[in-house]
Amino acid sequence: MIKTILVAAGGSERDAATFAAALAVARAFDAHLDVLHVRVDPISIAVAMATDGGGGALATGLIDRLEQDASEREAKAHALFTRFCGEAGLALASAPSPEREAAPSAEWHVETGEEPRWMAAYGIAADLVVAPRATDEDAVSRSTLEAVLIETGRPLLIPAAAVPPASFERIAIAWKPTAQAARAVALAMPFLARAKEIAVITVEEEGPQSDEADRLVRGLAWHGLAVKAERLTPGPEGAAATLLAHASGHADLLVMGGYGHSRLREWVFGGFTQKVLVDAPLPVLIAH
Repeated sequence: MIKTILVAAGGSERDAATFAAALAVARAFDAHLDVLHVRVDPISIAVAMATDGGGGALATGLIDRLEQDASEREAKAHALFTRFCGEAGLALASAPSPEREAAPSAEWHVETGEEPRWMAAYGIAADLVVAPRATDEDAVSRSTLEAVLIETGRPLLIPAAAVPPASFERIAIAWKPTAQAARAVALAMPFLARAKEIAVITVEEEGPQSDEADRLVRGLAWHGLAVKAERLTPGPEGAAATLLAHASGHADLLVMGGYGHSRLREWVFGGFTQKVLVDAPLPVLIAH
């Protein structure tokens, strides 16, 4: 069951899709949204950027500019949050109330420092984390996604650029017999239990084909789920593009495991995973 959802609020145009995806889940489970905005620490950044020669004067002016930028970004993020709650009819609450009828609620949080660290700290106590996808040029967002995946043990929902559907009735599982994929399926059970259609998708590789997908289908069927297996042949653009093209036309949500090659503060996903996260035209629920 999903009852607490951590939502990243950056104060940018990406917040709309992030909030919409979080709201779709919150309405399905009458869940609470903990919306977190992380302000940069102007002093830490200024110290890192200032040079030794004349660093004091540079740091003073730099701190003022960074503080102003941080304040403006926080104000914008909070304004977006306020408008979102008003339009969605979300009650503001900091704790569950036995007297209040079960319904989605929200709370605003602000911390100062590094976004990856704070998102991981809050995320470890949440049932689900919702954060925007990152581009190759956005190092902070990539680090945030990595921190949430590796350090929280929680599922991460990354919305598509477009507003997601009101519910995730058709779900595709990108299946490979790995521990990460198995964990993603287990953490996605609240979504799978509500789905009308579930497809376990594998992309055929060279050599003998295993029946791992069929075993997963049989296992999920014991949960009373309507599941089918779909095997795809890679097209000229590769396995990831083939899977995405198929899933985008047949599913509202893609479930998959994320598997890292390194614990360094860099993009930890394998090539297949990175391709899916960057190019997926539908929301992705991923776990490590």
